[in-house]
Amino acid sequence: MALTPKQKIFADEYLIDLNATRAYKMAYPNVTKEETAAAAGARLLRNVKVEEYIQERMKDREKRTEITQDMVLKELAKVGFFDIRRLFDDSGKPLDITGLDNETAACIVGLEVMDIYEGTGDDKEFVGYIKKYKLSDKLKALEMIGRHLGMFKDKMDIQHSGQIGGVMIIDDIPKPDTS
Repeated sequence: MALTPKQKIFADEYLIDLNATRAYKMAYPNVTKEETAAAAGARLLRNVKVEEYIQERMKDREKRTEITQDMVLKELAKVGFFDIRRLFDDSGKPLDITGLDNETAACIVGLEVMDIYEGTGDDKEFVGYIKKYKLSDKLKALEMIGRHLGMFKDKMDIQHSGQIGGVMIIDDIPKPDTS
């Protein structure tokens, strides 16, 4: 059996940013409450046909882009476990950007270089420069790795192992004063 038109819209929208609430609201524009869309979106993600469609499309995208989960995880690991000392030589002098290895360069998102001069006009002489490196967010990368590995839980998982039903006896409730 194929997806309904609304299920297909939901699944295609979900693939954009993996946001089930937003995807549900796109497929069902009459739903305006976030809570309703979130619950219904989560329910649709558990639908076997929708789940199979999404998985198949993700596999197709992986083949098309040649970007795998392993590649993304390795890139996050470069950032998460980056040691800033790799930007300097043994004497503490910053390395030239062209001499950085690929792993180190992958952690740099920006570089600002300011030339320093002494004097003015024709007497102005270059004396050095200041390099300001902007690095990738190490904590964010570690958080994303941890979430991927299931190390953090956003929701509590409560399981009940006792019997359902039964009587609860509470004997320490004071009796009301009837006088």
